[in-house]
Amino acid sequence: MANGHGVFFTRGDQLLQSTSRRSFLQVMGLGGVIVLMPTVFAACGDDGDGITDPIDEPYTLDLSTDVGILNYAYALEQLEAAYYTIALTSAGFAALSADEKEVLSDLQKHEVIHREFLKQVLGTAAIPTINFNTTTVGTLTANRSVLLSTSQLLEDTGVSAYNSAGKYLTSATNLLVAGKIVSVEARHAAAIRDIRDGANGRLFAGDDVVNAAGLDVKAEAETVLASVVSLNVVTSPLAIGTPANQSRRTPDQTAPAPT
Repeated sequence: MANGHGVFFTRGDQLLQSTSRRSFLQVMGLGGVIVLMPTVFAACGDDGDGITDPIDEPYTLDLSTDVGILNYAYALEQLEAAYYTIALTSAGFAALSADEKEVLSDLQKHEVIHREFLKQVLGTAAIPTINFNTTTVGTLTANRSVLLSTSQLLEDTGVSAYNSAGKYLTSATNLLVAGKIVSVEARHAAAIRDIRDGANGRLFAGDDVVNAAGLDVKAEAETVLASVVSLNVVTSPLAIGTPANQSRRTPDQTAPAPT
């Protein structure tokens, strides 16, 4: 996986220079990578958001290779980027405070960066643009409450997907980049939980996503895709053709009920 399009931070104190949640999120677009791709947001015009002119066809994922795992991640990033792109024009977004709008806007930019980065890495091996049900997304962003709860669900699902998929990657470079992306997704999830919970401090690292051992829960691809399908957001059928290496498979961790 080429990394010539990004400049990696070399010192931890560079991250500590951020003085607010918003500025911190802005620099964390690719998990400590500043992505210098001038065409990323230019591509978000007529067809770049993954919503217009989609190809409505089944997508069969081969999870036995790094390319297949990256395409799995690419599918999830397409979903998140499309969701937040629609969300920014929704009634739910209009009901947010100015600070909350800035956070959601930053999240949308990050997801677009993740999507375009994976697309560029995959090249001709990338799956086509996925078709999304804009009516369903409209329902899931209709007011502040449902917008934030859906955002939390998508971010938590994305984190659990990366947590599981990492063990199947055979390239250390691919694993490094996946680890950087999932660190950003986890910050997204924490930021959304922080907004939803206000000053209560119960959701930031809730026990619905952190188990008794203090570890993030994870979910295999079958579980993640079933969750995505249940939302009725993706209209292009997603299926697993060849499963991941079964010798590396581990049971899904059941998240404890939040208190």
